[in-house]
Amino acid sequence: MVTSGPAQPPPAEESPFEEILLLCLQRILTDEQPLPFLRWAQKQLVPRLQREEPDLEEIEAPRLAFLLARAIWDATPLPGNGFRARPLNDPHPALSCPCGSGLAYGQCCGAIQNLPVIPLELMWELLLAEIPEPLFRQALASGEVPIPLLGLAAERWLMVDRPGLAIALLEPLFSPEAATQVDERGDHALNVLCDAYDRRDHGKKKRQFLDRMRQHPCRGLRAAAWRRLCTIHIDEGAFIEAQLAYTQAQREAPDNPGTALLEIALLATQHEEDLARDRALFWRHKLRRGEEADIAILDFLAQAGTDPQDALMTSQADILDPCLMDLRDWVQASIRRPLPIYSLVPAPTPLPRPAPAPMAAGARGPAAPPRSGTGESTDTGNNPGSAAGLPSPVPLPQWSQCLEPPRALVALERDWHRIYPGTKPLGPQLVLPPASPHPWEPDEGLAEDWLDFLNDHPEAADSLDILDDLVTALYVHPDTALSWVRHTLVTPLLARAQAILGQVPLAGGQATLPWDAAANRPALRLLFRHYLSQVESGAEAAAIASLETLLRLNPWDHHGLRADLMNHYLREGDDAAALALARRYPEDRLVDLVYGEVLALYRGGAAQQARQALHRAQGQLPLIPRYLTQKRVARPPTRERTPTPTSAETAWCYRESMRDVWSAVPGLLDWLKRQAG
Repeated sequence: MVTSGPAQPPPAEESPFEEILLLCLQRILTDEQPLPFLRWAQKQLVPRLQREEPDLEEIEAPRLAFLLARAIWDATPLPGNGFRARPLNDPHPALSCPCGSGLAYGQCCGAIQNLPVIPLELMWELLLAEIPEPLFRQALASGEVPIPLLGLAAERWLMVDRPGLAIALLEPLFSPEAATQVDERGDHALNVLCDAYDRRDHGKKKRQFLDRMRQHPCRGLRAAAWRRLCTIHIDEGAFIEAQLAYTQAQREAPDNPGTALLEIALLATQHEEDLARDRALFWRHKLRRGEEADIAILDFLAQAGTDPQDALMTSQADILDPCLMDLRDWVQASIRRPLPIYSLVPAPTPLPRPAPAPMAAGARGPAAPPRSGTGESTDTGNNPGSAAGLPSPVPLPQWSQCLEPPRALVALERDWHRIYPGTKPLGPQLVLPPASPHPWEPDEGLAEDWLDFLNDHPEAADSLDILDDLVTALYVHPDTALSWVRHTLVTPLLARAQAILGQVPLAGGQATLPWDAAANRPALRLLFRHYLSQVESGAEAAAIASLETLLRLNPWDHHGLRADLMNHYLREGDDAAALALARRYPEDRLVDLVYGEVLALYRGGAAQQARQALHRAQGQLPLIPRYLTQKRVARPPTRERTPTPTSAETAWCYRESMRDVWSAVPGLLDWLKRQAG
């Protein structure tokens, strides 16, 4: 998901003063006549001012109401006057003061030196949001709209899904001919133009625009361009480029609050939470010293000093799906519940058999998404010629168990599935089956129905079945592309699932939870997703522990997770654990285990055993040595939906995933080339 520029703090609630401005503007637009407006203001504003300022003397409230109303009139662009203001002339000093005090104007309001002044741009901002589209078009055509507010005008076009009009309005503003007409106040317009390009899928045009803006004569706009480039790189996961862009933005505008927000986003996306907290507190201290410190930004930085990810989600509340914000409230309240106790019952027969050998896990790499070719089916995987081999020793049948929820949850889960539209994913996948209804379908209001169910039943957080559905729903929501949405919503649910499983009495570690038992699948899928979350956050040791738990609970490993575990062991240099895993699946045909054993033996100094293991590996998977030893290999054409273990596609995927580990061992690739002939 492409974010709409750098993260912004949540908008502050409308102040009483802003309410007064809006009410006055609405009244002015009814007839654009000053005297009726001033009479109206005396009746409407005096009570409001007395409520807001109870210490005002009786004569001061009418006086303040008149002065404020006049300042608002003088600053309001009038459609009937070509969208120009029509300021009032001062009354004669001897005339009765319009505030109604009974005094002469020269002795009353005319004698006040520090009269209130309403900025013209403030009234334009309110006007552009208030007037109907025909007047809005006239306002733009008048040429009177202040240049810094053209971004707000273009944003209105985006809100009604007219990005072409937004582009047409803003592109001339940033043309080379107009370079001297716009200053740092045009940074909002720059981001709106980029958003409009995104809506039209003009990615190349947006990049060209930002590259040009990096050379703009205004430092503030150069900084805005660098900030936008930084967010693009963050969305792409290109963190080195993002850091370089951030450094340039900071150099151009070191005191800009947007630079502070961008740094927090950059650090939080890379799961550098501790550093993000420290930098948030640093920026808050720095910005508080400014004369015009923004309260909303300071509040954001205060929240980021405690929880950067949650602060970022709050900062984008106005552009995120409101259903996600409702779900966040439920998650934060429900995960504090006491943990339920699940029990174990014997699993039904027949026992699980070895799974088919899936495509190499190396096709994904440690941090990539799960397989796309596996499925959650009742097939035990006993396909002739493709069996991966049972684990050794084979788990005893009496230890095969099924998770059973507390009795109170059984009826709750039944009611849940009557309301929740989604079906279970295939295998440990993160996505729904193609024919499944989408749980966030906006046209049918599906999300509102199951969110209402959750709000009525906080105990739903005790159900692994429901937690599994919620995590699935979150993974298919486009906003979870943002790391802070995943951290705020997905991570707590996964942590609760793991804590619930930690309460299950597993008979000293001997009990297993076979995947073939449908009751076990939500728990196993949640554990797998917890593993992926740990990989994403860089918690390597915790990720390895999660995979070890999954293999202990489901040693038949229907989805080839042992391949991920083998590659983790090898990357961490734990050759003993890698060899133990290979011995645990002695008949395995997964490339990661077969060649992982060769790598671990060679690296451990067991050259003779490594040659023997390589001879066996070549007999099963002959293409791997050639793909590993060549410096450059073109990706072979994909001929199969799910590549077989012996295919060139599997060999190429393993090379892409693990060649860096092989090449890091001195002499290993040369040895492999000689031995393989």
